[in-house]
Amino acid sequence: MSATDDKYYLTEVDKYPESIYCMHDAMGENDISIHAHHKGQFLYTEGGIVHVETPQKTYFLPARHYMWIPPGILHSIHPGSADVIMRNLYFPVEKDDKPFYEVTGIYPVNDLLLQMVIFSNRWSGDLNRDDKSAHLFALAFKHILPEVSIYNLPLALPYAKHKRLNEIIRFMSTNLQELIIFPELAHQFGFSERSLSRLFHSDLGMSFIQYLTLLRMMLALRLLLEDGMSVKEVAALVGYNSVPTFSTTFYKIVGMRPSDYVKLKTGVLGG
Repeated sequence: MSATDDKYYLTEVDKYPESIYCMHDAMGENDISIHAHHKGQFLYTEGGIVHVETPQKTYFLPARHYMWIPPGILHSIHPGSADVIMRNLYFPVEKDDKPFYEVTGIYPVNDLLLQMVIFSNRWSGDLNRDDKSAHLFALAFKHILPEVSIYNLPLALPYAKHKRLNEIIRFMSTNLQELIIFPELAHQFGFSERSLSRLFHSDLGMSFIQYLTLLRMMLALRLLLEDGMSVKEVAALVGYNSVPTFSTTFYKIVGMRPSDYVKLKTGVLGG
């Protein structure tokens, strides 16, 4: 048994099926092994990017965003730095709840939701109907999520099942600062352009350029938040010669300019 097997996320969250479970946890450098809950999970993190892996995808959860993990979804959690703090609320999901709660997603946190997360810091463990004010607040928290979570950010990369495509993706991942040209990439790995294009669509469900762009943005998020690099430095390291082009692409994916995203690093919540 690993040192983390007795942690709350494996033993306590589902002990009382009707309760709302609340936990704020300093992760340190500990990974959380693969597991699932009967309850839906609201996950907000501070202090760095967190990687959440499911059997199908790797999700990247940056600052000022939250992840919703539906009940029954296998996942493991991997902090990007030793300073990460997780703020979790686990909710029972009912059959007549909105479809929102059935979909894994990453969403920006607006000011209202941020204040509600801050308010929830005072609680730990199970919130039951006996504690009427806390339980009603937590229920309101749950039910407001679909109203304030309009844009499910594509901050996830699917796993490639095709062996040769995995080799291509590894090459792309380690050469993001270089100019990666699709015809040259196809030739280098023994594909025609048409067959490689079809493979990206059939295996990953997206085009080469869509995958490459997401790959670059995932690295950019980490460099901006964890390594403290300037926007200009990050743009170059992820393969953009033009800072405005990088900034526009970042905005389309993340929902804010990289210069604004960097400012979020100093806006972490109090414990």
